[in-house]
Amino acid sequence: MHELAFPLLVALIVVALAFDYLNGLHDAANSIATVVATRLLSPLMAVGFAAVFNFAAYFLTIAFPSLHAVAETIGKGLIDKDLVTPAVIFGALVGAMFWNVVTWMKGIPSSSSHALIGGLIGAGVAHAGLTGIEWGGLNKTLLAIVLSPMIGMFLAMLVMLLSSWALHRATARGAEKGLRVLHLFSSGAYSLSHGLNDAQKTMGIITVLLYSTGYLTGPFEVPHWVAIACYTAIALGTMTGGWRIIETMGSRITKLSQHQGFSASLAGSIVLFGASFLGIPVSTTHTITGSIIGAGTARRASAVRWGVAQNVVIAWVVTIPASAAVGALFYGLTTFF
Repeated sequence: MHELAFPLLVALIVVALAFDYLNGLHDAANSIATVVATRLLSPLMAVGFAAVFNFAAYFLTIAFPSLHAVAETIGKGLIDKDLVTPAVIFGALVGAMFWNVVTWMKGIPSSSSHALIGGLIGAGVAHAGLTGIEWGGLNKTLLAIVLSPMIGMFLAMLVMLLSSWALHRATARGAEKGLRVLHLFSSGAYSLSHGLNDAQKTMGIITVLLYSTGYLTGPFEVPHWVAIACYTAIALGTMTGGWRIIETMGSRITKLSQHQGFSASLAGSIVLFGASFLGIPVSTTHTITGSIIGAGTARRASAVRWGVAQNVVIAWVVTIPASAAVGALFYGLTTFF
């Protein structure tokens, strides 16, 4: 157990919630890009809509507590929880926040999730070396980096195919009306799954902080007040929105129709709900981008602006090592105090 004065504990929790808020701001595009790009909702209505469903994920976990498995993976499945110190948490959060701010300013839809994972790994290795890594949890997470956008892409193509077949006898006007309703429902489901998976990452960080400082006793479980605080923070961040990233996600990769928006958000929500059930902290950014590319490709491959998609992928590749380096650097700075 590592001793930490209560005011410093509160300060670190505030920093963690600030990251959660920034996560929501940075990832607002994930939840609302399709409904904004297709003009199904105005930007203001869309962020409010997404924020409500982000927070509603809390009530889903009350009914199904097992859905909080992602928080356990972050809290004890990447770095040995008995080796985590407040300095490791500080380094992880600053590393992740630094990368989020840089990519947000550049309008690049990088992954907040992988920025946090990178920051945690970097600070953890700087503190305890490679022996502190929980390889099972890390390998599972790294595998999801590759699989989640690919699964989202193929699911979106499948949804496009099946829904096209189901609507082949409908009139153009009737199909468009039905797809608008379906798109709204699928967007709500995606926002719900986004809040469920992403808010838990900060929950895991706060929970392992409480555990390492002796403020959490008994089983390694997320306290209810931590869950409520994290869902509130990410919902408020989503309401703030990240408009430059929304533009990239919603229009620069491919121009979306209601049919494609519905297919992309439905495919993305299926991937995220599945990952949350399995306790895998996947990237919501990777997932919805893959789904949008899949929906665009289903129309025709040339509809996707592959140059923009390539730049997004490059950002994904460098996110974990970049945030890990910053996390290790800020962990190192704490040793001087």
